[in-house]
Amino acid sequence: MNDVKTIILEQINNFGIIRRISKYEEKATYQSHYLGLIWQFLNPAIQIGIYYLVFGLGVNQGRKADGVPYIVWMLIGIIAWFFINSSILGGSNSIYRQVGMVSKMKFPVSILPLVNITSNFVSYRAMMILLMGTMFGFGIYPTVYWLQYIYYFICMIAFLFAFGVLNSTITVLVRDYHIMLQSILRLLFYISGPIWNFKTMFSGTSHRWFIRLLELNPIYYIIDGFRDSFLSKGWFWEKGTQTIFFWLVVMFLLIVGSHIHMKFRARFVDFI
Repeated sequence: MNDVKTIILEQINNFGIIRRISKYEEKATYQSHYLGLIWQFLNPAIQIGIYYLVFGLGVNQGRKADGVPYIVWMLIGIIAWFFINSSILGGSNSIYRQVGMVSKMKFPVSILPLVNITSNFVSYRAMMILLMGTMFGFGIYPTVYWLQYIYYFICMIAFLFAFGVLNSTITVLVRDYHIMLQSILRLLFYISGPIWNFKTMFSGTSHRWFIRLLELNPIYYIIDGFRDSFLSKGWFWEKGTQTIFFWLVVMFLLIVGSHIHMKFRARFVDFI
């Protein structure tokens, strides 16, 4: 637990540096493009349009999902997925990609996964504005359930940070891990619920055990929680088993990731 405490204190003590580096990365990524930071909104918007044409109008044939227009249901899940996916992949590669800069500057390398998460907020905020406009356009307005969005947002950041510390360390030690993680995320895209409801697909009683298994996926817990909030379906404490399992996973990732990170970070440059 001492390693966990050290890692968390490093994030708190270097919060100003995290914000400055994340802003620099945002500008550096798109500085050679004519549209600049607009691409952080335009790129996911184009992908959302494609997914809606294929799954909303094609596979789902324009039918509603959970009693709301499919585009609203999909947007809630796909926006969260884009943020989670880019943060996991970027966080995994954050130390390997910037270890040269770290060796020349005086700040802990453990902040780099959180820097990546922070730099993704610009795109996430823009897409959330699009979501709000779409929901209001379809007559979906705030209710008391929306307050628990804050809880699920904290869940998302906690999971991404814990997973990022672990992934970024393993990627330095085993370079093939980042490629394997990309393949795993392609699979998770289809079983985490951003574009289709597997509860409807596997509605038979014989598949109940399979649904229960898929519901233990931490990413599904976050995405489904956002839908529970915005679509006013239920409270997080009503998912007792899933909630306990989610936080156990987060704690496990953070403890293991922090221990490995503290053990090897003095030799990161040697491994690279």
